[in-house]
Parts: sequence; structure tokens; C-alpha cells
Amino acid sequence: MSKAISNSLFKNISDVILTARTNIVQQVNSTMVKTYYIIGKLIIDGEQDGKKKAAYGTLTLQLLSEKLTQKFGRGFSVDNLENMRKFYLTYSISETLSRKSLQQNQEFQSNNKVGEPTIKQKSETLSRKSLQQNQGFQGIILPVLKLSWSHYVLLLQIENEPERKFYEIEAANEKWSVRELKRQIDSELYIRLARSRNKKKVKELSTNGWVIERPEDVIKDPYIINFLGLKEHESYSEKDLESAIISKLEDFLKELGKGFLFVSRQQRISFDDEHYYIDLVFYNRILKCFVLIDLKIGSLKHQDLGQMQMYVNYYDEEIKQVDENKTIGIILCKSKKESIVKYTLPKDNKQIFTSKYKTYLPNEEQLQWVMEEEAAHYQVKLK
Repeated sequence: MSKAISNSLFKNISDVILTARTNIVQQVNSTMVKTYYIIGKLIIDGEQDGKKKAAYGTLTLQLLSEKLTQKFGRGFSVDNLENMRKFYLTYSISETLSRKSLQQNQEFQSNNKVGEPTIKQKSETLSRKSLQQNQGFQGIILPVLKLSWSHYVLLLQIENEPERKFYEIEAANEKWSVRELKRQIDSELYIRLARSRNKKKVKELSTNGWVIERPEDVIKDPYIINFLGLKEHESYSEKDLESAIISKLEDFLKELGKGFLFVSRQQRISFDDEHYYIDLVFYNRILKCFVLIDLKIGSLKHQDLGQMQMYVNYYDEEIKQVDENKTIGIILCKSKKESIVKYTLPKDNKQIFTSKYKTYLPNEEQLQWVMEEEAAHYQVKLK
């Protein structure tokens, strides 16, 4: 009898085991989050008689922490119990809305005659069924919780509700790890996107997340490229900057945002016996267009805008297909003057954009200044 086994058999069984383990981890995380939400509610209801604004003694949490730790082990420190309490207070509005929705569904069903259900009735029935399935311990209706506990601990640190909702939506949609969520929060992605949006579009960030429909929707200002390891005041060339980006291409793609695919570096285009080189070429599958990036380590000059206009025109005429949209050009520069952009580009420009880049995460003082600036401009309540 042969002792050998087929590679396909081993691979198939391995895949089943790995999938099962992944599902188990996901179920454990989901159960943990729901459990902590319910614990938060029990703490609020039991120790404060359900009054969210009542005084709360830390001694109660200390005693509770000691008893729970003694019986169940790690995971019930005072800080974690406080997070559970805050978790419930932050997300409990969803439970109130769910109960109201469930009650409305029940009234709707009781007021209709028995017979073949309409499309609306089927929809209401499915909604009611979904709410019932989301009931937890002791009939507590849970909000939709898609992330891990570690994700929510980070989100709870964001006091500004629209900003917190934005990161929650993006973390779930883009399947961000906890590390990536922290990087996006630390780099103030929400604030940077708000810079290029009007008041209505800023509000949409907290309801729909980062939706890309137009070329300007992909633009950030500034771009944070601290992951390259370049120091703010050290000397480096544009070639060094480009090489650093290529070496950290995965991180750079994340910083660019949704839908970006790398095409090439130093892409040569030629006409009239002249050769020109585009620093970086990407393709955005959401916008269905090429995105050209030019790197400038100094201040933006009007010649840089003219050069990018030439690159974009060439791609539109020679490279892009009929079913693709117009090419986008982005100039990443160390600094820029808006007047140069204003008087160089046409007023109806929707293809060429300029953004600053920073090789470091802004410190607390700089972030506060930016946030106050955005709040004044967009009338957005920021943390």
C-alpha cells in the first residue's frame, strides 16, 4: 500500500480546515462584541438605573473587575469595563431605532388583510425577521456590529460622531485591519477628504463613507506618506522619493485610496523626436481611467502644471480606449500656492489636481489647527 497522498487531497483538506478556523475566529469576535455591548448595557441599567447622565463611581467598576477577573480571567479590567459602558452609550441609539422599527412592522402586519403579501409586505417581513435575528441575551436588540472589539476600542476614542461613523463604514467596507484603521485615524483621512468637499459632501462621508463618483472624489490634500521612512528635513531627490514609493507600493496604494492599480514607473512617451517620462502611472477601476502622478520635492511651478496637461492630453488621445474616461493627473508637491493653480489651469478643469505630501504624521498642535480650519470652512463639528 502506497504511503503517498495526492497533493490535491492534502490541499483540499487544508483549505477546509483554514476556512473553518477563519469562520470560528469571526464567530468568536462577533460573539465577543455582542457580549461586551450587553455587558455595557447591564452596567448602565444596573448601576445607574438606566440614567445615562447619572454620576458613576469608579469604585463599582473596580469591584466588578475584581470579581469578573477572579471568575473568568483576563479581559475585564476597569479600563475594558469602562470601554464596554462607553460602547453601549455610543451605539445604543441603534437599539432604540430598531425597537421602533420592529413595532412599526408589527403594526403594519396587523393592519393588513390575510392574503398574498405585496412586495412592500415581503420587505417589511424580511426587515422584521432580520431584527428578530439580531436580538441578543434577554431579548436585547443589538445594533449592526461588523467589526472586532479592537476596532471599536479605537473608534470609541473619536468623540466627533460624523468622523467616527465615517471610519466605521470604511473599516467594514474595506476590511481594514486594526493596524490600518489606526493609521487612517492617525493620518486624519476624514479631515483630508473634507478639504476637497463642500458641506453636503462632507456630511455624506458619515452616512455613505468614501464614495467615488467623480475625479475630484479620489483626491486627498495632503497625502501622508510617513511609511516611506523619509525625514522631513533630510535631503532627497525626486528619484529617491519615487524609489521609496515603489519599495512601499502596497502602502502607497492604500494611501491613494479606493480602486487604484499600479501600471508603471517612468513611463516614456515620445513625439516630435522628444522623450518625456511620467513618474508613476496608475489605473482607477472605479472611475475607469488612467491616473498619472508627477512628483515634485519643491514648490509647485506653473511649468509643472503645463507639463502635466501635456501628459494628460497625450494619454487621452493616444492611450485610453473609447470606453474609458478621461485621464486624471495629480502633481504631488512639497508646497504650493493656490494662486498659481488658479491662474494656470482652466476654470472648468476636472482632470488635473495638485496636492501636498507630508513625510510625517502631523503632531497634535498641527492637527488641531487643521481641524479648526476645516470646522470654520465647512461648518462641521469636529472633535
